[in-house]
Amino acid sequence: MEEDQDTHHRRQICNNCDRPNAICLCHVLPADLIPTNTEIIILHHPHESRHKLNTTPLLTKSLRNVTRIPARRILRRHISTVGETSSPSPPTIYLFPSSPSSPAVTISEFKSLNLLNHRDISNPPPLRLIVFDATWKHAKEMVKASEEVLREAGAVRVCLDTEIDASVSGGTIYDSELVLRKEPFGGCVTTAEAVARCLGAIEPDGEEIEQKLISVLKEMVRFQSKYLKPMKPRPKLLKKRFQNQQPLE
Repeated sequence: MEEDQDTHHRRQICNNCDRPNAICLCHVLPADLIPTNTEIIILHHPHESRHKLNTTPLLTKSLRNVTRIPARRILRRHISTVGETSSPSPPTIYLFPSSPSSPAVTISEFKSLNLLNHRDISNPPPLRLIVFDATWKHAKEMVKASEEVLREAGAVRVCLDTEIDASVSGGTIYDSELVLRKEPFGGCVTTAEAVARCLGAIEPDGEEIEQKLISVLKEMVRFQSKYLKPMKPRPKLLKKRFQNQQPLE
């Protein structure tokens, strides 16, 4: 009898999206995995993989050419074996904000600096994108621990065109009423949104791919908002926004 009661109260999980049935996302997930010319490697911190608002599963359930690696740093075998073929390894970029000691180019700058000019727009060769999925503190540690391997691979550090403001306490995964998870700095985004924005800039059908991924993420946010108490942006961020909205005299 006790076993039957436990089974009754246990949440039912969707076999396809691996989420509780009450917040199943199958209706917005692509019917077929989205193909990309870009090979995406997500280095997934073990702690982040257990977080209920983690967005990496949205990417693995939506994109065909994506590999999730549960680890704290990139190893040589991760780059040499993932997507290994007889052809040379594709050019590699890794997505992480700029810092004084390790500057990054924006995706727009990456394209304008002719780093992608050798790519045939109609049939571009593959590009490898490495993303670090973790809290801000852990992600910085992961990047630092991976720098030697990334340098050996000739990886270029790129960032989104959105500015990261470290002087302002962070907002949320969306600047809207759906405040679910605070970010450390203004301008930070989730892993799913970062990958979507990046693919939107570098893929031939980038705009369509970005819209599909963002629609899945928005639906996740909408569902989760029903079960989590909304969090208000931190006062420091609100103050900065208020100052920005003041009319110039």
